Amino acid sequence: MKVVTHSSELPSACAFVPTMGALHAGHASLFNIAKSLSSHVVASIFINPLQFENPTDLAQYPRTPESDIELAASSGVTHLWLPKSQEIYPEGFERLTADPIGNLFEGAARPGHFDGVVTVVRRLFDLVMPKVAIFGEKDFQQLFLIKKIAHDVEIIAAPTIRENDGLAMSSRNSRLSEAGRSAASIMYRALKTAKSEAELQELLKSEPLFTLDYAVFIDEQTFMPASPDSQKVRALVAGWIDGIRLIDNMAMEVRS
Repeated sequence: MKVVTHSSELPSACAFVPTMGALHAGHASLFNIAKSLSSHVVASIFINPLQFENPTDLAQYPRTPESDIELAASSGVTHLWLPKSQEIYPEGFERLTADPIGNLFEGAARPGHFDGVVTVVRRLFDLVMPKVAIFGEKDFQQLFLIKKIAHDVEIIAAPTIRENDGLAMSSRNSRLSEAGRSAASIMYRALKTAKSEAELQELLKSEPLFTLDYAVFIDEQTFMPASPDSQKVRALVAGWIDGIRLIDNMAMEVRS
């Protein structure tokens, strides 16, 4: 694996996986998908300041460069790009605004977050010029919005990788206390059990350590509230444990 600091050193028409580091098995699964699509697998590590509305969250975001390099190398990444901020955001760079969907759910809880996400992803795409990019379904709203601005890049959605108890893998999980980590499994259990939006909310509220933000059923095609006519329904969940924000989602069975 080659570690590079400038996009000019990257191969063209690659399979690309953008990350913010703190890599785990979920990222490794994205790298493996990329490896099946191209002999050139590029991963980037860039902690994007534009998507953090809270400076404390930015400062506390985990940074694990040594283990990141080791995991990337062992998972088939051929080029690990560690860009400098000046290359991503030169003077006069274009800031994008997310689709109005970006103001819902995660966007409502984190104003400006998705503007930062689509801005950095578009900048990364312009610099790397990949033929395909892989993103996890765990950040389902992010995936929906990135597809809107991808244009010339094929977007592959990868399934959420989970811990043994079902908790979606995330760099944030390491910040949970032992009790909080145990309580966090309520998200998966509720998603697997609930047959309605109301039942999902009730199950989540049954865990005293979990503070619910939202639990909704949406139409995957429109991101609007699911209706009887929705062909693909997905449940979205977000809340806090130990002051740590956790999100998850799952496809729901559509009953005719």
